Amino acid sequence: MQEDSVSTPITHDDQTSAGSEPTSSTATETAPKSAVQRYTGRWIDHWDPEDKTLWEDGGRRTARRNLVLSIFAEFLGFGAWALWSIVVPQLPAAGFDLTVDQMFWLISVPALVGATLRIPYTFAVPVFGGRNWTIVSALLLLLPIGALMLTVSDPTTPFPLLLGAAALAGLGGGNFASSMANISFFFPEKEKGAALGWNAAGGNIGTAAVQLAVPLVIVTGAGVALDRAGLIFIPFILLAAFLAWRWMDNLTEAKADPRSFGVAVKNKHTWIISFIYIGTFGSFIGYAGAFPTLLKGQFPDVAIPLAFMGALVGSVARPLGGILADRVGGVAVTLGSFTVMALGAMGAIYALGTGSFAMFFGSFLILFVATGMGNGSVYRMIPAVFKVSGGTANAAAGCIGIAGAIGAFGGFLIPRGFALSTTVAGSLVPALWVFIGVYAVMAFVTWFVYGRGAMAEARV
Repeated sequence: MQEDSVSTPITHDDQTSAGSEPTSSTATETAPKSAVQRYTGRWIDHWDPEDKTLWEDGGRRTARRNLVLSIFAEFLGFGAWALWSIVVPQLPAAGFDLTVDQMFWLISVPALVGATLRIPYTFAVPVFGGRNWTIVSALLLLLPIGALMLTVSDPTTPFPLLLGAAALAGLGGGNFASSMANISFFFPEKEKGAALGWNAAGGNIGTAAVQLAVPLVIVTGAGVALDRAGLIFIPFILLAAFLAWRWMDNLTEAKADPRSFGVAVKNKHTWIISFIYIGTFGSFIGYAGAFPTLLKGQFPDVAIPLAFMGALVGSVARPLGGILADRVGGVAVTLGSFTVMALGAMGAIYALGTGSFAMFFGSFLILFVATGMGNGSVYRMIPAVFKVSGGTANAAAGCIGIAGAIGAFGGFLIPRGFALSTTVAGSLVPALWVFIGVYAVMAFVTWFVYGRGAMAEARV
């Protein structure tokens, strides 16, 4: 099949495979310029967002439509991923007899599973198609939602079953990777950073939304109808799957490139950046998961719904961190983020000593803002670092996937740190001091590797 004179993508039905030539019955030969707007829910051939003619003549509209629907699906993924973070503090009131360590296990295991799933989810888009995998990944969220509804409705549910249900929530964490991979194929390089920033921020806000909405739903059930926490998700999940089926697109140009991961694995900067990203994104996920339980444990008389503020300010700060990094360099913003994170943790320690809720809450909001800013700046650093060091674009792309997966493991480490600290010392303070020390090490590594020499001159 020949491309038309203006390189307009040709769309064809799903019955035609991504790599085969469509027959005359399913193809639109010499597609008109408006084809990318008129035909939805199909495979798009010859997609090249760098082609200005294609981009201006419907390509931008197609990309933005897919971005909006991707954000909605990812928003639900993050919500499902974070659902146990706001349900766990309510379990004792519903009749569950759990230790502090068990409660933190239920908070941390979704992050562990979600981080592990990020690599295979990244490859799912080129294999199955972005539209197709968005439908599948959205419908898969029914598994953790259903498991939660079944397990939290009975206070006699054994802890292993609760832990298994919480682990299924990790499916929502994998959605981030596939969503980011899918959207990266739709936009030209000059607009890719902004598109991925909005995609990430829109998904992150799902954590804040679930922490705001779920307590309100639980209250309507007199504090015992925890299954309603999952029930509210079902219509939105079905809506996301329908919208993706109806209006999203697959791209035949989106090819899996395992070599990019192989090249990235061999590059030292992949592992250095992944280590740094544990401190920013891992802290965001970890604190977002633990914050409701921390508030409930330290200040039981304070309304739990306030917990959503942490994830909200952290999500909003992410694109701002990327924008600021574009102006002053990613290293400067990342160093500033680690400094502020350390100061926020110190404020929380002081608040625990004085019993000040306002100080504790404000310190954690500062922490969340700093993690969000750091998330944006580290992602901005990756392509710049590989460019200065002589790495390839494929290696940089592989690094983004690997760093995103490794960084998410921080969402497991931070709640487990709080659990160990509480069990051994009866206080959160030792864990917070350890986190401060880790931030100091990460800040030093950032400066030592990227804040000197050629990296500093390039303001990576």
